[in-house]
Amino acid sequence: MTTLVTGARAAVWAALGTVRDPELDEPLTDLGFVARCEVSDAGHAVVRLRLPTYFCAPNFAFLMVADAYDAVAGVPGLTGLDIRLDDHFASDVINRGVAARQGFVASFEGEAADELDTLRYDFVRKAVLAGTDRVCRALGRDPRSLTLGDVPPSPDLDRLRARRRELGLPAEDGDPLLLDPATGTTPADAKRYLAFARLTRTSMEANSGVCRGMLRARYALTSEEEGTG
Repeated sequence: MTTLVTGARAAVWAALGTVRDPELDEPLTDLGFVARCEVSDAGHAVVRLRLPTYFCAPNFAFLMVADAYDAVAGVPGLTGLDIRLDDHFASDVINRGVAARQGFVASFEGEAADELDTLRYDFVRKAVLAGTDRVCRALGRDPRSLTLGDVPPSPDLDRLRARRRELGLPAEDGDPLLLDPATGTTPADAKRYLAFARLTRTSMEANSGVCRGMLRARYALTSEEEGTG
């Protein structure tokens, strides 16, 4: 493998690392959802994605494949893309629709009534809640009067800021740490809000563990093989 191809493959892998499972808010590359990532000498990228079960929800799967396509399409120097989901009951429909840039409704003509913007928005709101709990748990003090600038820098804080910006919510140093992603305002009942944020975080982490275990069992992966591409 030439240095040029190795660099292109690394760039594609890095691009896939920016794509998160919409429900779990974790990178596809960390979850082990990227089964294959290659770039030919001619610059043609081949990516194969996989999911824990054959019957994972097609709307979740479509979001994942479409986001992966968009991320890899942004890698400079590639001459072509071949990005597909394998081993899924709707993979043919999803792969064809994403490659044609048709959108969810057109891809599932007669079966889907709406695009996935609302679903994506709901997932990002959950990610904001979970991220708020992660940041607050690390503080060791009452977070109710704090701003984002009062929180020590960390990857969790960066992640929370990014998710808030995706929703169009304030995410600068002077903005409140506690912010209801549904309303964009400081929660009236901070104790209840923090309890809900904790519940959201633990639920997402539990789902992540289940998905990882099911993927490992389905493809007979070892821990070392997960997420290696």
